Amino acid sequence: GGTDDGKITLGFSQVGAESGWRTANTKSIQDSAKQAGIDLKFSDAQQKQENQIKAIRSFIQQKVDIIAFSPVVESGWDTVLKEAKDAGIPVILTDRAVDSTDTTLYKTFIGSDFVEEGKKAGDWLVNQYTTTTDPVNIVELQGTTGSAPANDRKKGFGDVIATDPKFKIIASQTGEFTRAKGKEVMEAFLKANPDIDVLYAHNDDMGLGAIEAIEGAGKKPGTDIKIITVDAVHDGMQALADGKINFIVECSPLLGPQLMDLVQKVHAGETVEPRVITKETTFTQEQAKAVLPERQY
Repeated sequence: GGTDDGKITLGFSQVGAESGWRTANTKSIQDSAKQAGIDLKFSDAQQKQENQIKAIRSFIQQKVDIIAFSPVVESGWDTVLKEAKDAGIPVILTDRAVDSTDTTLYKTFIGSDFVEEGKKAGDWLVNQYTTTTDPVNIVELQGTTGSAPANDRKKGFGDVIATDPKFKIIASQTGEFTRAKGKEVMEAFLKANPDIDVLYAHNDDMGLGAIEAIEGAGKKPGTDIKIITVDAVHDGMQALADGKINFIVECSPLLGPQLMDLVQKVHAGETVEPRVITKETTFTQEQAKAVLPERQY
């Protein structure tokens, strides 16, 4: 498949451009493909599964060498993945998983451990409230409904706080990973619940939108309401350094180099690990201040 000049052709279907994280992820993939001499055919699904399925079918028709994509949601991929397999085109999942029981439909999945990210968020929260017995009222801004990060970040966090009955999630709703929706949902949370202690947002962008809502309600983010987010994009880290966010769990978008390495190995017929986990950390206010000048995203 692919072109005649010996170049590997990679068809990549991206979720969209819903956040600063996703923009950095796209740039990492485009830059890394160029550096590796891989011919990249790029498609933006605008957060719609039907667009991704169309893109994958188009890649199959174009006879690309390899297909990689970051699935909008976890379910409903078996049919199109079987079509790719029947066409002899290997598939690599990036950043998000699918729930297919047939694991032969893709070669490998590279991305973060989202359950672990949720657990890190929960662990920090539990440590903050070790000395109090009062109820801790938490609101949660979930990511895109049905997506792997939303499902897993909710589960990891929920499992940790379930060990102590004082932690109560009093409201939980999707903010669709966007700043605008995060603000809108947080405004509704604040109207319905006068007594919120903690906000757990599944990404920085929703957290940043929520900060606007909290300030609009005359409260002080980071003080009146403790805020935990996931991603560690530049704007989130700035808010953390400024004390408006209290803790961020990193989820690195810079998957490009690792992805191109896997593309080359799969194309050469080498065996690859079925699960490749990206290296990540967490940040407090002081740590954010220290690393902000060097942040790439």
